[in-house]
Amino acid sequence: MSRAWRVHQYGEPEAVLRLEQTPDLVPGPGQIRVRVAAVSCNFADVLLCRGGYQQKPPPPFTPGLEACGWVDALGADVDSGLLTARVVGQPVLPHGGFSETTLMDATEAHVVPSAIDDVTAATLHLTYLSAWLGLHRRGAIAAGDVVVVTAAAGGVGSAAVQLAHAAGATVIGIVSGADKAATAVMLGADVVIDRSRQNVIESVKSVAPQGADVVFDSVGGDAYNQATKYIAFEGRIVVVGFASSEIPHARLNHPMVKNYTIVGLHWSLYSKYRPDLVHRAQSAVFDMASSGLITPLIHRRAELHEVPAALSELASGRVQGKTVITI
Repeated sequence: MSRAWRVHQYGEPEAVLRLEQTPDLVPGPGQIRVRVAAVSCNFADVLLCRGGYQQKPPPPFTPGLEACGWVDALGADVDSGLLTARVVGQPVLPHGGFSETTLMDATEAHVVPSAIDDVTAATLHLTYLSAWLGLHRRGAIAAGDVVVVTAAAGGVGSAAVQLAHAAGATVIGIVSGADKAATAVMLGADVVIDRSRQNVIESVKSVAPQGADVVFDSVGGDAYNQATKYIAFEGRIVVVGFASSEIPHARLNHPMVKNYTIVGLHWSLYSKYRPDLVHRAQSAVFDMASSGLITPLIHRRAELHEVPAALSELASGRVQGKTVITI
């Protein structure tokens, strides 16, 4: 038996999560069982609890989409060399990472370099792959580009700031509040705009009169609508998520008239259609972390019993970077 947080009906995390004893998981063909060491909290986990994520597992299920741990059991047709390896990856729902054990597809688990600790490793998968694929694959980022990150102090936003900076871009980070502005500067943003005190459109254009080449938008709502006003000729707006809970409605005559591109990113689809790119991205992220070129922004470390409170705090917008649960 092992402990796991389970959702029995959709709703807010603190209202619907229950810590329960669950039977030991048995990996199926092509799967591995992982004894979880650390799992990071993502806004997608909040959406899972609410029933608003792209995947909608029927209750009861365990959320937790980004975990690091040790392989302690193998399913059929799995390389025996993975047994006892330390890996990071996306757990297979309905058996998510907010548990003492979880399941992963063996082909989608990535062996963690010894130089990277468990807590750091737990943040280097979902958010950094979203940022890498969003910027390099969908946004076609190039050195010298002007890149706007609409939530520069958040989980995926902080990763995007670091990766854009590492790629040689001029990074404009948009935040709300002076404390988040300081965080964005620390992450490597060249210019920070506080949306609570400044006019975003005017501020971006004062830095980049021709507009932004890439907008990495995980907010939606007004943030997306503003991006359409400051995007450059042949710019790319990368739609990553809707942390504002407002899904904008694009007027398609506008990108035609201004000649910009709107691209979406659901990064986990790359595991299905282009797993080679996922492995390439993960290797690049590991290399940058090992060399100190990127350092994940850790909001705080928490224990397994704190998962509902940690997700509720994340949902409130008070979190800068990632909360990591250690088990």
